[in-house]
Amino acid sequence: MTKHPDQAMTQSDNVTSPLIAFRNVGKQFIVKGEPLQAVHGIDLDVYEGEILTLVGPSGCGKSTLLNMAAGLFAPTEGEVFYRGSQVQPYNPAVGYMTQSDHLLPWRDVIGNIAIPLEIKGLSKSEISRRVEELMETVGLGGFGKSYPNQLSGGMRKRCALARLLAYDPETLLMDEPFAALDALLRMRMQIEIRDLCRRLNKTVMFVTHDLDEAVAIGDRCAVFTGRPGSIERIVDVPLAPDRNILHLRKDPDYRAITADLWEVLAPSIEQEL
Repeated sequence: MTKHPDQAMTQSDNVTSPLIAFRNVGKQFIVKGEPLQAVHGIDLDVYEGEILTLVGPSGCGKSTLLNMAAGLFAPTEGEVFYRGSQVQPYNPAVGYMTQSDHLLPWRDVIGNIAIPLEIKGLSKSEISRRVEELMETVGLGGFGKSYPNQLSGGMRKRCALARLLAYDPETLLMDEPFAALDALLRMRMQIEIRDLCRRLNKTVMFVTHDLDEAVAIGDRCAVFTGRPGSIERIVDVPLAPDRNILHLRKDPDYRAITADLWEVLAPSIEQEL
């Protein structure tokens, strides 16, 4: 497996311990009374502070891995570890963001962001302070009294992200969160999520079908085979940490990495045609 470039080395020249570790993981579901193997033989390390993107054909188990890291699914085979301990049902160290923002239509921006803080039982003054900070963090200052149906697609995503950050999770699990956005807005959100995760030192597992997106925001990319999914290769993304996503298409290294990903992924896609 390819080493992450920022990993510190020990005296024995081993990489630092992974934050999340999948060890020979398999997951089988029962669908209409028949077994369906989603993934098998998954060995994967996710390191603290990195953005790991996951790409592969539809139905290859990328989302299944996120669910197992969150403790929502237990593996049928193997084990999933978080900070060296086996993941139990519901992992409080992670936050999950999907394609849908799941905003409550009867609550304004302030009310939606406040939900996790209310669950925690914080005082009204503390909730107000934290919500104000989070709105500024994601660029929603001044929109606190707006309702979801009054927000653009990008603003809805920012609101959902602020609500996610209100939990203060150590790791963000993101399942195609920008898939429904148009190309320009999607690029803007890519810039913002990468900058935000760097500033807040968040670890990210990010599922996408977009190879450009996988390279633009990722430090490494895990390429999956078709179902039952296994990891075909881990591809390093040795671009500058402060990369300018707006100008990446002019970067020959970016184009070469994207082409490499496609070469790895193409056989699995061709098998489905």
